[in-house]
Amino acid sequence: MTDATAIADRYIAAWNETDPDMRRRLLSQIWTEDGTYRDPLMQGEGLDQIDTLIAAVHERFPTFRFALTGTPDGYGDCIRFSWELGPEGADGIVKGTDFATLQGGRLKTVAGFLDQVPAQAPAEAVA
Repeated sequence: MTDATAIADRYIAAWNETDPDMRRRLLSQIWTEDGTYRDPLMQGEGLDQIDTLIAAVHERFPTFRFALTGTPDGYGDCIRFSWELGPEGADGIVKGTDFATLQGGRLKTVAGFLDQVPAQAPAEAVA
């Protein structure tokens, strides 16, 4: 059985990692080399592009952190989990749900959905 919580925790840790070398190590541990990430605002294929996406989020929101919300779940080679992004210790201003497929216990694909985006800014401003 897939440990959805452990995978989601490692995924969030990679998105929160600000040290490029450490982040790259985390990505290589949890993603397949040809993994893909897609959401309404951005997409990447392979570890280099996924790392670039994460670095861009850190650049745009340097004091924000991702946190899991609710309980991740899954079956077979699929997991889903919800998250929020905002100042550490505060309610997230952006919230979403990600669906992932696994290959060999590592992330193969992640499809992200934005559940909440600030009303005062267009969705494009979040990316």
